[in-house]
Amino acid sequence: MKKEIEAYKEEVKAFVADNSQKLESFRLKFISKKSVINDLFESFKQVAPEEKRVIGPALNELKQMAMARLKELSENLENSSATTSSIDVTLPPVYEKGSIHPLSRIKNRIIRIFERQGFSVADGPEIEDDFHNFTALNFPENHPAREMQDTYFIEKNPDILLRTHTSNVQIRLMENGKPPFKAIMPGRVYRNEAISARAHCFFHQVEGLHVDKNVSFKDLKQALYHFATEMFGKDTQIRFRPSFFPFTEPSAEIDISCFICGGSGCKICKQTGWVEIGGSGMVDPHVLESVNIDPKEYSGFAFGMGIERIAMLKYQIDDIRLFSENDLRFLQQF
Repeated sequence: MKKEIEAYKEEVKAFVADNSQKLESFRLKFISKKSVINDLFESFKQVAPEEKRVIGPALNELKQMAMARLKELSENLENSSATTSSIDVTLPPVYEKGSIHPLSRIKNRIIRIFERQGFSVADGPEIEDDFHNFTALNFPENHPAREMQDTYFIEKNPDILLRTHTSNVQIRLMENGKPPFKAIMPGRVYRNEAISARAHCFFHQVEGLHVDKNVSFKDLKQALYHFATEMFGKDTQIRFRPSFFPFTEPSAEIDISCFICGGSGCKICKQTGWVEIGGSGMVDPHVLESVNIDPKEYSGFAFGMGIERIAMLKYQIDDIRLFSENDLRFLQQF
């Protein structure tokens, strides 16, 4: 055994490791639990007592030598890698710049436009109760208007749901304060719809509310006209088409003149010269009463539009699914 130990000592001294694979080979052969040195220690148990006095110290010396050599080889390899590296650490960093998501771009732009008109920004819960999402907004129980918005209800509790619009924030704002109110409510909403190029089960809205004394439909038109010209260009025209929403009366759909073709007709506006961007109207007196605001003293207007809808028009995107698929080829365009 002594000759075997001396042979391994010579091998340890002469071992060269110029890469990580060879270094690992050395470790496995001499240091690991299944190493030749561990095998020698097992065999040492069978050595005659008179020989152990000689072989024992030699075996311990081999073990210490192997551990020291592993440390030396590892340090030499690290130093060699540092000096031969092709990376010049004195160069400035090179990295790809990220980009702001198109929906964030549009949302931030909308916020800035309305902030300049004196609107503040309000937020509220995405998990809502029936009262704030429907009842307070003039959706009576079992009313057909509720079917306009397919809803995700929380399992085992039909009174709790994922909000179908950000109008719930309007209710909470009026419920917890006193007029005047002038705020917009951007946020994510959910509807149980089949996902397609034109529809998704979650999307983003921005709604606006202005409640004060003597607020009129004229104020609504002025606010939205200013928004349209700021967002789509100074030559943009705006029109209102009669519509129905449970929480506003009168109600109107909002159309803007097509900013792509200038109103002459194209595929964006389907040859009509107009594109729809949202809904609006005067706040229904029943909604004001539900939050203890006297409709004889106060009036207000409300509006809402889809942020995806605005982004699709602005950037001429034809598939709403692109906004949530996180495809870098799409996002890097912005």
